[in-house]
Amino acid sequence: PSQADVAVFEAVTKSPPATLPHALRWFNHITSFKNKASLPGVKKSLDSYGPTDQPATKAPVDDDDDDDFDEDLFGSDEEEESEDAKAEREKRLKDYASRKAKKPVLIAKSNIILDIKPWDDETDMSEMEKNVRSIEADGLLWGSAKLVPLAYGIKKLQISCVVEDDKISTDFLEEEITKFEDVVQSVDIAAFNKV
Repeated sequence: PSQADVAVFEAVTKSPPATLPHALRWFNHITSFKNKASLPGVKKSLDSYGPTDQPATKAPVDDDDDDDFDEDLFGSDEEEESEDAKAEREKRLKDYASRKAKKPVLIAKSNIILDIKPWDDETDMSEMEKNVRSIEADGLLWGSAKLVPLAYGIKKLQISCVVEDDKISTDFLEEEITKFEDVVQSVDIAAFNKV
């Protein structure tokens, strides 16, 4: 508090009503000071406080009892746009569409390593690999393959491939490979990584 608060306090004749809680709190706070002259600052006349560049004005009295608003606060589209505004908006929409069309579409790909198990140790693994690589589809690219020991002299074919996620599913690969039922016992997914 300062001497400005004291000047306003002396101008207020009574305690503000409870409907003005901030003013009431301020009034009670200033009332709590016994020696108001000890507060800092120089006490001036009440008119010298506040904005100096604008004369004091009374709040306008609203004589209009109607609750209807003449202004559209949310800017409805009922009003006509000017020709310049329409042309500018259309130009911006075309620019946006052309920029969006030029942007390359990101294609989600995955690297899958499949374990293909034969029926027994007498299965021709080179024929199995040839059959698997014969599966061709849009979005499927076969990679390296190797034979990995399984058990009792049986080896499994471990082959990698890169697939486009939108075009090729793991179910499709499993179904296509297991169609070679003469040489293929089962297909397992050893690894699945997003590229």
